[in-house]
Amino acid sequence: MRDQEPGTRVSQPALRPNTMTGTRPTWAEISRGKLVHNYSLLRRLAGPQTDILAVVKANAYGHGLAECATILARAGAQALGVTCVEEGVALRRVCGDARIVIMTGLCADEADAIIDDRLTPVVWELTHLHWLEAAAQKRGLRPGQVPVHLEIDTGMSRQGVAPEQADSLLEHFKPESPLRLEALMTHFPSPDDAEATHQQQLRLIAAAERTLDRGVSFDALSAGSSAAVLQRHSPDRLDAWTAQNGIRRIVRTGIALYGYSPLRSPLDPAITLNPVLSWKTRVVSVRTIESGAAVGYDATFIARRGTRLALLPVGYGDGLNRLLSNRGGVLVRGQRAPIAGRISMDHTVADVTDIPGVANGDKVVLIGEQDGSRITADDLASLTGTIAYEVLCAISARVPRVMVD
Repeated sequence: MRDQEPGTRVSQPALRPNTMTGTRPTWAEISRGKLVHNYSLLRRLAGPQTDILAVVKANAYGHGLAECATILARAGAQALGVTCVEEGVALRRVCGDARIVIMTGLCADEADAIIDDRLTPVVWELTHLHWLEAAAQKRGLRPGQVPVHLEIDTGMSRQGVAPEQADSLLEHFKPESPLRLEALMTHFPSPDDAEATHQQQLRLIAAAERTLDRGVSFDALSAGSSAAVLQRHSPDRLDAWTAQNGIRRIVRTGIALYGYSPLRSPLDPAITLNPVLSWKTRVVSVRTIESGAAVGYDATFIARRGTRLALLPVGYGDGLNRLLSNRGGVLVRGQRAPIAGRISMDHTVADVTDIPGVANGDKVVLIGEQDGSRITADDLASLTGTIAYEVLCAISARVPRVMVD
């Protein structure tokens, strides 16, 4: 049985810290210090005229919603971004005064909760506004008491109203309306494509100017994600426009908060992001098999020599991608041990033949560092044909999150 790691154990998706000691030796460590480091770096890169909306959706990208959101709010994040109203309501219980933005709209029966829990929804459909107006009128709210962010579709074709169709929505932000347009927003889907992003910026600025021309004011332009901050070698067109018009800029930082870059190109060496999550387990059994013996389902690994195997209590039920079978590896005693055979739902086998002394109870690293060796979520993503976002979000609810440092 593993020794309890220091810190507070937090299980997803529960929001209240859970201090019960886990018995299954598989866990993820979440570094408070690294999270604050990444936030502070992004805060500095964004500049003093830009607000940070810290994205904590999907259980803070698999890191633990309540703890990460609380840390980021205390560090100074001006707003927190979640996927849906359900996440927002839960987060309000632990971040009582934070501005919480619901980033994927709302459904008909969610307007009441949005108003009662002081959430800020992203909207782009007339029905969104009708639902919010009806809920506000039931409560007798005064003009401007319900802030919303209006999403403009500048080229992603996912969420948002087309710029030329926005006028019918702007009609709902008259001075007597309970709704208040806090921000116009858009999303840049291809941050590595400078020209495409430039064209989207121009469309957003045109929509913003048309909004002002129609007599509808707003406080901020919300545009750009982690990539926009990491690329900020000099002010961009949106910075110039917002400064000229006395409007705040908001950037929505997500994956970089947790230590990973969304960009294909290398970062400036002066920019150091620290992965926040380490995923660990322990050896629970060791055996030696003879040459010719098979390992795991479908016998996809056949020993070519006498082979020493370590059994790990972690599998695809915990989020370890089955595509890592016979391809990925883990760290044991500071050395890489290849995965042998199929990853099963609850178990993985590692070949430790070339690592002397491996024994029951040895700590094993799936993501993280050990004695100078390192495996990152990017490494696992490269082996499985995906992105670090999915690797992190896939770590399942039964893996306890333990806050450290």
